[in-house]
Amino acid sequence: MASETHMLVPICLIENVKGQLMTNQEALRILSAITQPVVVVAIVGLYRTGKSYLMNKLAGKQKGFSLGATVQSHTKGIWMWCVPHPKMADHTLVLLDTEGLGDVEKGDNQNDSWIFALAVLLSSTFVYNSMGTINQQAMDQLHYVTELTNRIRAKSSPDENEVEDSAEFVSFFPDFVWTLRDFSLDLELDGQPISADEYLDNALKLKQGTGKKDKNYNLPRLCIRKFFPKKKCFIFDRPTHRKKLARLETLHDDQLDSEFVQQVAEFCSYIFNYSKVKTLSGGIKVNGPRLESLVLTYVNAISSGDLPCMENAVLALAQIENSAAVQKALAHYDQQMEQKVQLPTETLKELLDLHRACEREAIEVFMKHSFKDVDQLFQKDLAAQLETKRDDFHKRNLKASSDRCSALLQDIFSPLEEDVKQGVYSKPGGYRLFIHKIQELKKKYYEEPRKGMQAEESLQTYLKSKEDVTDAILQTDQTLTEKEKEIEVERVKAESAEAAAKMLEEMQKKNEQLMEQKERSYQEHVKQLTEKMEQDRAQMQQEQERIIAIKLEEQARLLKEGFQEESKRLHKEIQELQKSMKKPKKKCVIS
Repeated sequence: MASETHMLVPICLIENVKGQLMTNQEALRILSAITQPVVVVAIVGLYRTGKSYLMNKLAGKQKGFSLGATVQSHTKGIWMWCVPHPKMADHTLVLLDTEGLGDVEKGDNQNDSWIFALAVLLSSTFVYNSMGTINQQAMDQLHYVTELTNRIRAKSSPDENEVEDSAEFVSFFPDFVWTLRDFSLDLELDGQPISADEYLDNALKLKQGTGKKDKNYNLPRLCIRKFFPKKKCFIFDRPTHRKKLARLETLHDDQLDSEFVQQVAEFCSYIFNYSKVKTLSGGIKVNGPRLESLVLTYVNAISSGDLPCMENAVLALAQIENSAAVQKALAHYDQQMEQKVQLPTETLKELLDLHRACEREAIEVFMKHSFKDVDQLFQKDLAAQLETKRDDFHKRNLKASSDRCSALLQDIFSPLEEDVKQGVYSKPGGYRLFIHKIQELKKKYYEEPRKGMQAEESLQTYLKSKEDVTDAILQTDQTLTEKEKEIEVERVKAESAEAAAKMLEEMQKKNEQLMEQKERSYQEHVKQLTEKMEQDRAQMQQEQERIIAIKLEEQARLLKEGFQEESKRLHKEIQELQKSMKKPKKKCVIS
């Protein structure tokens, strides 16, 4: 983790200013510097219930998040503390402490609902903190969970034929941990000792009945059971005497109730060992910049009057990262080509072989850093830019070859040109001497290495430019008869035509090589895209199987408790999921 993300104190991530939620640029800058995967733990609960104390303990500090010492809500908005993960190397633990819910001074419950929804959306472990036992009052205070269907959308436009949007919540909601403070009951059920988890499980049982009171009783319990994939409960004794609670952050463990100290240690151990990396649909692990993007997308949606949408947030993130993936791939291609290619190459094949190897690596870089490339728009862009770069290298290769050949021809033939000027060949028998010298110099030219693809064309162009000189020497050579001169003219013409035909054949061969390379590039893109789509499909199927297993377990519980209608509704959700798993494979098209 970058050094600047070793935060000594928390910072406000999402400010709550007069009921308006706004992101803090300094906090976003800190997130953008965290390249490691993040485990995000958010805590919510009524004000003055000791949320901040638990978060300070998770940070390994006595002080940090403000505890406050009065009955007023002390934390405003959502505060963030990024610390090195104590158990997972090369991971960052992001702690989010939220302002207390139900503060009468705010006078706006909508604000509380948005804070609650944001904590759910941003975290991988969601801690709900409350005082005392799980009774109906505690459930009534947790009414925010029943409002999530009106605060969050899984898809931007759910299909009409599919089940309600909230059926998708379990696929991206965090694990749920309920912390019960100042718990004074014995953990028993029907005279038998039970665990805190069993206590929570029993508290979430539904009540038979169809009246409004029964529905209000069941709704928050159903929401917790259906939305959150994993549930956990911790109980805490009162830490110390009431009068000392105001100084809680100054007290050492030996000044606190020993049971409470042990319970806090068990809670922290669970969070450190079992809280997962924040992961998006498709197995996309979230790092600092990705969390930054999610924060911005969700808060901007709320500020503009829209509902935060998971699908939109992921697609917005994909736009940013796929664009960056294209640039990373192109940078890799440029770096590798500049290192490996020495211009001019002797043949076009040599250049295309190097291009092909660098292109394959560039596509691999793109595939590694991209996700959810809808209709392969970014991959098509990459393909087009790689083709442009290949063409640019081809042009540079031709120019390098032409420049090299021009310099060689100048160096090799300049003495001959000087002799011509001096009239060395303007004498009887001079023509044959001239032709012999040209053949000698041509041989020397051919022996020079790394002339590149323009070697023959450059030579023929040069010789053609000297045809008038050659013809003048021929015509002034008095040792040749007119017939011999005519024969020589025809020989030169035939030689020139043969050279032109050979160059045309070479040009056609090069064009065929370029067309073949274009097809190979396409096949390489398809091959790597097919592999990625298969991996994504396997990942998605694994996720759907996990969700189905969770829903089947809940369906069995509903049947056992005698709730036939709820069970049928859940069965429909399961059927829709199973149906989506059998949909035909999407074809990969990048043309």
